[in-house]
Amino acid sequence: MPDLVSLGEIRDAAGRLDGVTVHTPLVPFPRQFPGLLIKPESLQPTGSFKLRGAYATISGLAADVRRRGVVAHSSGNHGHAVAYAAALLGVPAVVVVPDTAPSIKTDAIAAHGAQLVTVAPSMAARVAATRDLVDQHGYAEIPPFDDRRVIAGQGTIGLEIAEDWNDRPEPGLVVVPVSGGGLISGIAAAIRALRPDTRIVGVEPELAADARDSFRQGRRVSWAASGTGRTVADALRVEQVGELPFAHIRELVTDIVTVTEDEMLEAVRRLALRARLIAEPGGAAAVAACLFHAEALPAAATRVAVLSGGNIDPALLARVLG
Repeated sequence: MPDLVSLGEIRDAAGRLDGVTVHTPLVPFPRQFPGLLIKPESLQPTGSFKLRGAYATISGLAADVRRRGVVAHSSGNHGHAVAYAAALLGVPAVVVVPDTAPSIKTDAIAAHGAQLVTVAPSMAARVAATRDLVDQHGYAEIPPFDDRRVIAGQGTIGLEIAEDWNDRPEPGLVVVPVSGGGLISGIAAAIRALRPDTRIVGVEPELAADARDSFRQGRRVSWAASGTGRTVADALRVEQVGELPFAHIRELVTDIVTVTEDEMLEAVRRLALRARLIAEPGGAAAVAACLFHAEALPAAATRVAVLSGGNIDPALLARVLG
């Protein structure tokens, strides 16, 4: 089994992110759900947690590597984060996206000066195009999740949760959306090192539950792109959890549960109307689990639901609110 990301690596990433990312607060959800706190990563400059891993990785590259440029493949949020981070650091960037990526995300990527390359909506197509670009141009690849530098960057969320938990009663629970697994890996590595009694639970859409199946079977399970493509949660359409993230999940995560499409959209609605927070469907998955599947989660005096992103199509948000 590969070595897990250490607390020291996460703290190093936090130092590189100082002044770049927002230390997002723990926001109490309305009192109908006592003990539920929201960690709104939608407040990051790029609207999602992905900036943490992208900037931590690019800023750590050697100067000669940066000059050649970077490339990333993404369903949208990671690409936006790479484009933003590269622009801050003066690094050329290319982002490979599926042709189904929402325009709110691809427009943001282009606005930061990155070159967009569009491919078929499958992980295989994205990976193949990225490798071709690396071979042709010598770009440094910035992986979306299966990379310890990226995981360490995402783990800074766990550092912040542990710091802000203060004297809240134990036991604690942190609930996290799962796509390729980088986010939950980093958070789990930090939280379990600092608060070992706290449990970590992942959340996926029912229509893209490869990580749940992998967790239960003890091996990485792959879903077809035609299957994961059915979910409205475009940020969670990855077909297989990463190898390094899966090692973290097996060692540090208590369970992975699923939510329905309607539950994610209702969570988006309640976050907007009750907590005044904007979420995209995948970003609201952990909140949906806390609202609609509390009985499936471990008992806890305090629950933190990570709102992982808020880059929602305005038309979809209008329909949900309407």
